[in-house]
Amino acid sequence: MRITGQLVDAVTGAHLWAARFEGGLENIFDLQDQVTASVVSAIGAKLEKVEIERAKRKPTGSLDAYDYYLRGMASFYRWTKEDVSEALRLSYKAIEIDPEFSSAYGLAAWCYFFRMVNGWMTDRVQEAAETTRLARHVAELGSDDAAALSFSGVALGYVANDADAGVVLIDRALVLNPNLATAWIASATLRAFLGDANRAAEHAARAMRLSPLDLLMFFTEAIAALAHFVAGRYGEAWPLAERACREQPHFLGGIRVAAATNAVAGRLNEARGFIARALELDPELRISNLSNRVTWFRPELFAKYVEALRKAGLPE
Repeated sequence: MRITGQLVDAVTGAHLWAARFEGGLENIFDLQDQVTASVVSAIGAKLEKVEIERAKRKPTGSLDAYDYYLRGMASFYRWTKEDVSEALRLSYKAIEIDPEFSSAYGLAAWCYFFRMVNGWMTDRVQEAAETTRLARHVAELGSDDAAALSFSGVALGYVANDADAGVVLIDRALVLNPNLATAWIASATLRAFLGDANRAAEHAARAMRLSPLDLLMFFTEAIAALAHFVAGRYGEAWPLAERACREQPHFLGGIRVAAATNAVAGRLNEARGFIARALELDPELRISNLSNRVTWFRPELFAKYVEALRKAGLPE
C-alpha cells in the first residue's frame, strides 16, 4: 500500500509539505500513525512561527496573556542574553495577567535553563528555587500542556538539580503528545546528562525526524552530540556538535560540547578553536566554575567532560 500526502496553504497556494508512505496492509495502523505524526510535525513549527509574527504585529497596549507569552517566545528565539531576559520579563507579565497560564510558567523556567547554560545567572540558589516554583506550577496547572511540561522538566532537572522530578514531567508530556518534537528534545537532554546515552541519542534523532525545521534544531544536535560523547562514539559526536555551532554560534552549551567532542576525537586544533570562542562569549569560564553552567547527574560523566575540556585547553 502506498499513501502520498501533500499540504498546501489554501490562501496562497504555497506548497508546505509532501511525503510518501509505504507498507503492507497488515501494518495499516502503523502506517496511519506515521502519516499522523508527519502531518502534525510539518504544521506545528509553521503555525508557531505564524502566531509569533501575528503577536509581534499587535500593539502592546492591547495584548492579553497569550500575546505576552508569544512575544516572549519570539524574544527567546533570538537567543541573546538581552532577548532571553526580555522573554523572562514577558512571561512574568503573562503570569501576572493570568496566574493559571501554564505555558507562561514553562517559558519562564526555560529561560532560567538557558541562563544557566550560557553562564548568565547572577544568583544560582535564588534562580534554582524560582525554577522549582515555576515547574511545580506547571505540574499543577498544566497537566495537559505538553510543551510547558517539557520546558519545565528540563529546567527542573538541570537548574534545580532534580532529575527524577524533571523526567516525570517530560514523560507525562510524551504520553500527552508523542508527536511533539519538544518533548523528545527534553527527554534526550535529561537522559544524556543522566548517562542514558543510547536512549538520549534515539530520542534526539526522533525529534529531528519529527521536526526537521524546528527552531531548536541546533539544540537537538548539540544534545545528540553529547549523547554520543557519553557513549564513546566520538566520530559521530563532533560533526553533530559542529553543525549545531554553525546553526547557532552564540549557544555556549553547543560550543562546549564541540570543544569536548573534538578533543576526545583527537582534533585538538578544532577543539582549541571552540574553547577560544567559548571564552570570547564567556570570559569567566574556567574548569573551576564549570559546575555553575553544566549539570551532570553522575560524577564520573562530569569528570570525563572536564577532562575533555581540559584537553581542549579550557583554563583551570
